[in-house]
Amino acid sequence: MVKEANAAAIIFAAGYGSRMKGFSGNKTLLPLIPETDSFRGRHPIIVEIIGNLPEGPKTVVVHHRREGVIGATRDLGVSYCNQPVPNGTGGALIAAKEFLEEIDQDFLIITMGDVPFVKRNTFESLISGLEDRDLVVLGFKPVDRAQYGLLEIEGDEVKRITEWKYWREYSLERQDRFEVFNAGIYGAKRQSLLYYTRELEKRPHRVQKERGGRTMAVDEYFITDLVELMEHDGLTVGFTVTEEEQEVMGIDTVEDLMSAQRIFAQGRERRFD
Repeated sequence: MVKEANAAAIIFAAGYGSRMKGFSGNKTLLPLIPETDSFRGRHPIIVEIIGNLPEGPKTVVVHHRREGVIGATRDLGVSYCNQPVPNGTGGALIAAKEFLEEIDQDFLIITMGDVPFVKRNTFESLISGLEDRDLVVLGFKPVDRAQYGLLEIEGDEVKRITEWKYWREYSLERQDRFEVFNAGIYGAKRQSLLYYTRELEKRPHRVQKERGGRTMAVDEYFITDLVELMEHDGLTVGFTVTEEEQEVMGIDTVEDLMSAQRIFAQGRERRFD
C-alpha cells in the first residue's frame, strides 16, 4: 500500500508567462488576494500551491525573476533548482534531476506553478495510483476541449498525450472516443522518473519561439513525452480524473487571474462563515 505522506514534490515556476499581458514579473507571484489592482496584493499563487501539497520535501524550479520567487517562498521549507534556459516543461524536469537524485522518497508529485486550486486529496490520489503504475496523470473533462492536451486512453492506461494542434486533425468519430484531458500535473515513481528524465534529454523538439522581439528556432523538451517513452518500454501509465474543472484551472491571462481571485475570495468567505 502506497503511503501518501511519503511523497516529494516539484513545482515548475520558471516560465515567462507571456500571455499575462501588462505584467512582466513571474506569474506564480501574482496575488490571490488583490489590493490596489489585480497584479498587486497578498498570498501569491505559488504559496497556495505549496500549502496544498502533501507533506514531504519540495523543490521549486526557477528562472524568470528567480529572486522574487525565492523571496516569496524562502520560509516555506522548499529548495530550489535553476532552469538555465526556458526550454519547456521537460526542461524544467531535467533541471530538477539533482533533487530527484538526492531525495529518499519513492514517490513524488510534479505540478505547474500556476494551478492553485488542486486539493490535497487530489494530489494524494495521484500518489495512491502509483501502487501499480510508474506514472499517473491528472485528467479532467473540460467544457471547452479546444487547446488542451488529450489523454489517449485504452482500458485503464494512458498510451499517449496528444496536443490540440494534432488531435484537432482527427476524425470527429475518433475525437469522440476520448473525453479526458491533461491537467499538467503528475504522480511518479522516483526511480522510473530518474531513468526517463535522462531519456527525455535525448529527445529535444525544435520549435519556433519569440525571443527579444524576434522569432527563432529553439530546442524544447516536453514532459508529456514521458508517457510514450514509458509505454514503449512496457511500463504502465495510469490516470485519475478530477470532478471539477475549476480545480485544475491554470492562470494564463488577466481574465484567468481575476476569475481565480474571485474563486479564492468565495472560498475564504465560506471558511469564515
